[in-house]
Amino acid sequence: MKAKIILLFSFISFSCFAQEMEPIQTDRPDQTESPSLTPKGMFQVETGFSFQKNDNISKSNLLPSTLWKYGVNENFELRLITEFAVEKNNIEKTTGLNPILIGCKIKIAEEKGFFPKTSFIGHISLPNAASTPFKTDYFAPEFRFVMQHTLSKKFSFSYNLGAEWDGFTPEPTFIYTVATGYSITEKLGSYIELFGFAPQNNEANHNFDGGLTYLISNNFMVDLSAGIGITKNAPDNYIAAGFSFRI
Repeated sequence: MKAKIILLFSFISFSCFAQEMEPIQTDRPDQTESPSLTPKGMFQVETGFSFQKNDNISKSNLLPSTLWKYGVNENFELRLITEFAVEKNNIEKTTGLNPILIGCKIKIAEEKGFFPKTSFIGHISLPNAASTPFKTDYFAPEFRFVMQHTLSKKFSFSYNLGAEWDGFTPEPTFIYTVATGYSITEKLGSYIELFGFAPQNNEANHNFDGGLTYLISNNFMVDLSAGIGITKNAPDNYIAAGFSFRI
């Protein structure tokens, strides 16, 4: 009997705690990562499926792509990224696991006046922690500084600046993202975004996308997004859907 009473009070306490917590903040579905960290002691999973048409003969799909996060404390988050990729063209189809990425998110500053809420995200891919067709020659780092301004109760403005390496060459690819978020209701959110990739020795490509998020509970969210390439060397288009939760 005592055990049942303790279990009941534990459940009630957890439910009250979950209700008091801020709604889940995620790094998907847009390309712009959020400066918010996973709450201390919580485990968060953000997963989704994307279908991308590169050009008339090739497609790249992620089935799924998953970001695993754990809040160590108020200033530090551990991260792991796993992606199961499907590459298709008119001749062949290649499937397997992309190199696993491990990393962290570090809080730099809270928003104060004109200064944005800011965090740093860094990952490194493990060349041999992948299926044979997707293995790389070297460890490949990537990093971003992620910033966000609160414009009003409904509007936010976010942007990322960083670089990544492909694991084959020493040349970096520089990254930028700019996104505006709008809360349609307390549960339904939306965004539009411009993002691009600028290889050191090749022409940059630029893309535009937008999407919706729906908060089922403070700890569970679903999303839908789609985008198009603006420049000729960018992928033609993509569509993605997914969900995120924390425990």
